[in-house]
Amino acid sequence: MKAIVIGIMPQEQIRARMLAIARGEYRPKPGEPKVWFTSMKSLAEVLSDDNRALLKVIRETQPESITALAEATGRKPSNLSRTLKTLSNYGIVDMQREKRHVRPIAKATEFRILTA
Repeated sequence: MKAIVIGIMPQEQIRARMLAIARGEYRPKPGEPKVWFTSMKSLAEVLSDDNRALLKVIRETQPESITALAEATGRKPSNLSRTLKTLSNYGIVDMQREKRHVRPIAKATEFRILTA
């Protein structure tokens, strides 16, 4: 599994970078972060010890649904669903729809963090 590169920089710089990319003035280089946080604090909240342990469980057990993951971790499905949604918003977890349930898939369990 490939490590996800995460960047940390102030919101204004993230916005300016995204606008420059949209205007075609800047082209991201391979290996540059695709996931950005505005502070180390916000990164720490998303990649907390509990959430990294959750990613490891997802990778190892490959649960068929959020309910199966809840049983494997002992967490409530509603709490787990919120956590997975946050991780999905940052591109760390894929939420794959299959018939009548949603299957969580960990995209990474290793991270490289760069600061600007």
